[in-house]
Amino acid sequence: MIKKPKKNEIRARIHTRIRRKLSGTAARPRLAVFRSEAHIYAQVIDDVAGATVVSASTVDKDGKTKGGNVAAAKAIGKLVAERAKEKGIKSVVFDRGGYQYHGRVKALADAAREAGLEF
Repeated sequence: MIKKPKKNEIRARIHTRIRRKLSGTAARPRLAVFRSEAHIYAQVIDDVAGATVVSASTVDKDGKTKGGNVAAAKAIGKLVAERAKEKGIKSVVFDRGGYQYHGRVKALADAAREAGLEF
């Protein structure tokens, strides 16, 4: 019997391959995206220090967005870009987390670019 690998196992393997090639520094941190069925999360991470500099998600208490749809992804992209600019971060490395650059991931990235982040 042939075992079909689970979608999340495939995504994790792709993400590991991506992470071998890119990492965030203090000058240019990594914008990491994680999406679940119900929510979307974005973090700006300094991998050298091993610290999250800025984060935003649809489960934030101060966030007015709810759900895991494209509109919420756009709002989170804009919010994480605004928070990063407050901390003095202008350019980042985009980490799509093993997901296809499509739908919610693309919407978040485009909104972050429109709000002023460069990547």
